Amino acid sequence: MSTNTELYGGAPLALGAERQRVLRNTYALLALSMIPTVLGAWVGVATGLFAAMSPVIGLIVFMAGAFGFIYAIQRNANSGLGVTLLLAFTFFMGLMLSRLLAFVLSKGNGASLVMMAFAGTSAAFFGMALLSSVVKRDLSGLSKFLFIGAIGILVVGVANVFVQSSALMMTLAVLAILVFSAFILVDLKRVRDGEETNYVTATLGVYLSLYNVFQSLLALLGIFGGED
Repeated sequence: MSTNTELYGGAPLALGAERQRVLRNTYALLALSMIPTVLGAWVGVATGLFAAMSPVIGLIVFMAGAFGFIYAIQRNANSGLGVTLLLAFTFFMGLMLSRLLAFVLSKGNGASLVMMAFAGTSAAFFGMALLSSVVKRDLSGLSKFLFIGAIGILVVGVANVFVQSSALMMTLAVLAILVFSAFILVDLKRVRDGEETNYVTATLGVYLSLYNVFQSLLALLGIFGGED
């Protein structure tokens, strides 16, 4: 039997409204974050800023910049500075993506490959968003395995900068698509369940997963679908 509290705006309804607010803000900030990402990628491709940079130097710049931004965003997630830092971070990530984008765009069908990677990433996001709204079970156990998988991908990916194995790179790309697509599901489910109450950190998590899915798809398409 429903109580007046439940029917007329008491704690249960207020809690549900708060979750929806965080989810809406996460989606809105995620959409906004695409603008500096695209701008950063365009600047990187147009200027060739990272084209001549060695893979090792590029890795150092990426690791230092990414982890520095992530730390700063999490420290300031409860203020407006957190949003500003997040948007600056997405611009930086766009710059870091420009090297791969330039490689793919140099193919005869490069623009089509980029659009295919974007479409595939969008499909993964909307699929996981829909799934997060219907899955009822607790996914905290899955998140632990995904975290271990992500760390493994990162470590092997760093090692492959020195090994330069195409087969290993393709394997990592496939694994990254699977792992980070699942991360999107887990992160959105945490917001829906009220476990994540800060839309800045929620956006950061989902953005990183989308970035990795897009980058991995782009790498695979550039290798297998490129026309010289």
